[in-house]
Amino acid sequence: MLEGRRSSTFSRLLRHGFTDPAAAERLLDSPQLTGVRNDLVLLEALGATADPDLALLGLVRLAEALDDAERHTLLDTLITAKPLRDRLLGVLGASEALGDHLARHPRDWHSLVTYESTDLHPGVTDFELALRDGMAAVTRQTGATAQNALRAAYRRCLLAIAARDVCGTSGLAETAGELADLATATLRAALAIATEEAPADAAACRLAVIAMGKAGGHELNYVSDVDVIFVAETPDGVEEPAALQAATRLAARMMRVCSETTAEGRIWDVDANLRPEGKNGPLVRSLTSHLAYYRRWAKTWEFQALLKARPVAGDDELGAAYLDAVTPMVWQAADREHFVTDVQEMRRRVVDNIPAAHVDRELKLGPGGLRDVEFAVQLLQLVHGRTDASLRSGTTLTALRQLAEGGYVGRADAASLDAAYRFLRSMEHRIQLYRLRRTHLVPEDEADLRRLGRSLARVCGWDRGVDPVERLGREWRRHAREVRRLHEKLFYRPLLDAVAQLEPGEARLSPDAARQRLEALGYQDPAAALRHLEALASGVSRKAAIQRTLLPVMLGWFADSADPDAGLLGFRKVSDALGRTPWYLRLLRDEGAAAENLARVLSAGRLAPDLLLRAPEAVALLGDPGGLRPRGLTALRQEVRAAVSRAGDAEAAVTAVRGVRRRELFRTAAADLTGAFHPEQDPGAAVDAVGTAVSDLTTATVAGALQAAVHAVGGGDPLPTRIAVIGMGRFGGHELGYGSDADVLFVHEPLDGVAEPDASRVALKVVNELRRLLQIPTADPPLIIDADLRPEGKSGPLVRSLASYAAYYRRWSLGWESQALLRAEPAAGDEELAARFLELVDPLRYPADGLTDEAVREIRRLKARMEAERLPRGADPTTHTKLGRGGLSDVEWTVQLLQMRHGREITGLRTTRTRQALAAAHEAGLVDAEDAATLDEAWVLATRVRNAVMLVRGRPGDTFPGDGRELAAVGRHLGYGPGRVGEMLDDYRRTTRRARAVVERLFYEYEA
Repeated sequence: MLEGRRSSTFSRLLRHGFTDPAAAERLLDSPQLTGVRNDLVLLEALGATADPDLALLGLVRLAEALDDAERHTLLDTLITAKPLRDRLLGVLGASEALGDHLARHPRDWHSLVTYESTDLHPGVTDFELALRDGMAAVTRQTGATAQNALRAAYRRCLLAIAARDVCGTSGLAETAGELADLATATLRAALAIATEEAPADAAACRLAVIAMGKAGGHELNYVSDVDVIFVAETPDGVEEPAALQAATRLAARMMRVCSETTAEGRIWDVDANLRPEGKNGPLVRSLTSHLAYYRRWAKTWEFQALLKARPVAGDDELGAAYLDAVTPMVWQAADREHFVTDVQEMRRRVVDNIPAAHVDRELKLGPGGLRDVEFAVQLLQLVHGRTDASLRSGTTLTALRQLAEGGYVGRADAASLDAAYRFLRSMEHRIQLYRLRRTHLVPEDEADLRRLGRSLARVCGWDRGVDPVERLGREWRRHAREVRRLHEKLFYRPLLDAVAQLEPGEARLSPDAARQRLEALGYQDPAAALRHLEALASGVSRKAAIQRTLLPVMLGWFADSADPDAGLLGFRKVSDALGRTPWYLRLLRDEGAAAENLARVLSAGRLAPDLLLRAPEAVALLGDPGGLRPRGLTALRQEVRAAVSRAGDAEAAVTAVRGVRRRELFRTAAADLTGAFHPEQDPGAAVDAVGTAVSDLTTATVAGALQAAVHAVGGGDPLPTRIAVIGMGRFGGHELGYGSDADVLFVHEPLDGVAEPDASRVALKVVNELRRLLQIPTADPPLIIDADLRPEGKSGPLVRSLASYAAYYRRWSLGWESQALLRAEPAAGDEELAARFLELVDPLRYPADGLTDEAVREIRRLKARMEAERLPRGADPTTHTKLGRGGLSDVEWTVQLLQMRHGREITGLRTTRTRQALAAAHEAGLVDAEDAATLDEAWVLATRVRNAVMLVRGRPGDTFPGDGRELAAVGRHLGYGPGRVGEMLDDYRRTTRRARAVVERLFYEYEA
C-alpha cells in the first residue's frame, strides 16, 4: 500500500514537471510546509514555473528564514492569493539568485503581495521612493551601511520587476524600461551617498551623469554594465582644475558604490569607457572639453554611441545642456566620409572577435544576434535621421517602429525584426535572471536549457505538451536566421522604398530623402536612379505594385555590387522589355533566387547584361534550380542540329545557332557571376567549368555553322570531299574564355575518284561560307574563327587535304608548329578524318626520342623573343595575364616543353588541357608537388582575371582595368570585398612572382 502511494506521488510530481521527485517529496514533507504540502493548488503552481524543483527549494528556504508567525502568514497568503502565488513561485523557479536574496531578506516577500494598478509599471520617481524606503528598512533591521542598504533595496525592487516579467504582466519593452528606470534611480541614490561621504567635493563642482548604451536607450538588461559619461562645470568662485578634480573624486565614489562587491554582492559595474579617449581619457570633462573632442577627434562609433545619450543624475541643467550640444553632432555624423562603411566595418570586427567556441551560442554579438538588429536600426537612424526628426529615439524597438512608419523599412520586415528582437532579448533576460550574472551565452547544460525553455513557454504561448528544449532550439534558430537575413538586407544593403508609392493614404518620400538614401547606398547618380524608380514603380497598375515590392530588395542587391547604377538601369531595361509578360514579375516576386541572381548579373559588369538585353526572356533561366547548370556538348549538338535542319537557308540556320550560343553564353556567365560554380571552394574547378562550358558551346556552334555551310555550298547534294575542323589553342584545350577566338585548322580529304584541286576548291568554299556566316553582323556576339596556326600561317592555304598536311609536316614543319599541335583536338565535321589527322601529328607533338638540345634551345629563344617583343607597349609585366611574369604563357610553355620531351613515354601527358598535363607531370615525378601547385595556382588565377575582365568590361583584356570602378568589379568577382583592390593586386603579383621563379628553373634551366 505504502509503495503504491509513493509510486502515485512520484508520478504526480513527474507529471508536474519535477525532475527529481525524491528530493521534491522530501522538501514537501519538511516541517516548514506543514499544512500546504498536499495542497493541489500549490503543486499546480509549482508545476507551472520554469523549474519546479528550484521553486520548491526556494520556497522552503524562504519559509525556514521566517519566524513561525511570519511563515504562517506567508503560507496562508500563498494558498489563498493567486497573484502572490504566481509572482513568488514564478521568481523562485526562474532565479536562483533572487531565491538567495529572499533567504537573506525574507520579509521582502511582502513586496510581491500588493498589486495595485500603480504598481504595474513604476517610473523613476516610484523607484527612488522604493529605494529610499528599502534602504531605511534594511538599516533599521540590520544596521547595514548605506552602500549595503542600497544593494539590498535594489534587489528588492528587482524582485518586483522580475515577478512582473515571469508572470507575463510586463512585456520585454516594459521590463527593459523598468530596469533602466531602476538604474536611473540607483545612480541617483549612489550619487547621493557619494555626496554625503564627500560634501566638500559635491559643493566644489556641478556634476551631471549621462547614461549611454542600454541604460541610455531605456532598454536595460537584468545584468548589464551601466554605461555613463560624466560632465562637470565650475560653480562660481571655484577654479576649473579644482572643480574637475572634485567632480572626478565624486564620480569615482559613485561608481564604487554601485560596482564594489560586498556581503550583499554588487549591483552592477558602472562603465565610463564610452567617454572621450576611452580608458585613457579623464573620467570627467567640462562641457567645453567634451565638445572640443567631438568636433575634432571623435570616431564614427562614438557618434553612434551618443545616439542613446540621456541625462539621468546630477545637475539637471548641465545634463540638458550637454544633450542639446551633442545631439546636432549625432545627426551630422552620417555626413562624414566613409560613414556607412565605418559602421559596417565595426560590426564585422565585433563578429570577427568572438571566440570560435562561443559564436554559435552568442545571443548578443554573434551573427543573427541582438547586435545585428541594433546596428541595422542605428545605421538607418543615423542616415535618415538627419532630415527626419521622427527617427531619433534611443530605444531600439521604438526606433524600428518609427523606421517602419516612415517607410524606411518594410512593415513585414519590421514586424519580423521586432518579434525576433523581443524573443532574443527575452532569452537573454531569462539567462541572466537565473544567477544575476552578466552573460549572453545560451547555456549548454540540458537542465539550464529546460528551465529556459519552460520560462519562455508562458510568454510565448507554447503548447505545454511540447519538449521545451526542442522548442527553444527551434525558435531560437528560426529567429536568428531571420535576424541575420534582415540584418544583411538592412545593414549591408539598406532597403529603400525610394520614390516607390506607399500604401494608399500614406505620404510619398520626398525626392531629397530618396536621394539621400540612394547616396548612402553608393549610387553615383541618384537623380538618374530616381527617374528609373519613378518609371518602374509609379502608378496603380499591378505591374507597379509588384515592382514596389521588388525594388527595395533589388536596390539593396544592386548596392552590394561595384556599379549599382548600371544594375538599376539594366533592371529598368529588362523590365521595360518583359514587364507585360505575365511570368516575368511573378518569377521575380515568387522565386527569391531569380530576383537576387538577376540583380547580381545586371550589376556585375557589361557582358551578361548585354547578352540578356538582346534576349530578355533568358531571365527565366535564373529561376530554374538547374537553370544555370551548363547543358553539356551532347545536348547542345542535338539542339543545334535540329535548329539548322528546321531553317530555310544557311543564314537563318546560323542565326538560330548564334541565338543558342548567346543564350548559353548568358547561362554560363550568370552561373559564374552568381557563384554557381563555387569558386570559393575550388577556384580551379570553377575555371575548368567555365572553360569546358564555353568550349563545348563553341564546338556546337562551329558544328552547326559547318552543317549550314555544307548545305549552302552543296545545295543538298553530297560534297566531293570530307571536311573536319580541328580545335587548336585554348579551343582544343577546352580552356576558352568568354572573349576567346576559336583557333582551328581545316582539313579535307577528297572522295575516291575526285581530283584534289576540285576537292580543295569546294572545301575552301565551305570554309569561307562557315566563317562568313559566323561573322554576319547581328545583335548576337560574333564568333571569330582564327586559322593562323595552319601551316605557313596567314600565307598558307586556309584549308588543306590530309595528304598536303602530311607532306608539309614531313618536310617543312617548324618547332613552334609541333608545339601548337599539342592542343589539336577534333571539333566538328568528319570524325574519322579528324582521328587520322591526330594520328598524323602525334609523332610531331610527342617525338619518339623527345626533343634535341637544339630544339629545346629554339623553344626557349622563341619564348624569350615573345616576352621581349609581344608585350604591349606600356603594359605592366607584373599584371599582364597572358605574357606577363608568371602568367598563362609562362605556365603553358613550361608544361608544353615537358609534354614534348616526355609525352611519348608518359601517357598522361598526352592531353590538350594544361592543368591535366601539369598534374600528370607531377604524378610522373617531373615536377614536385610544391612547384606543380604554384604553377597551377598562377594559371588558374590568371584565367580567372581574364574571365572577370571580360565579364566586367564586355570586351577581352589581358590586364587589370585602369578604371577604378571596373577594377573594383573585377575584385568583387574574384572574392575581394569593397576597398580590397590593392590586396587583390598584391595577391596576383605575389602568386605570379612565385610561378615565374618555378618557370625559370623548369623552363630555362632544366636539362633532361
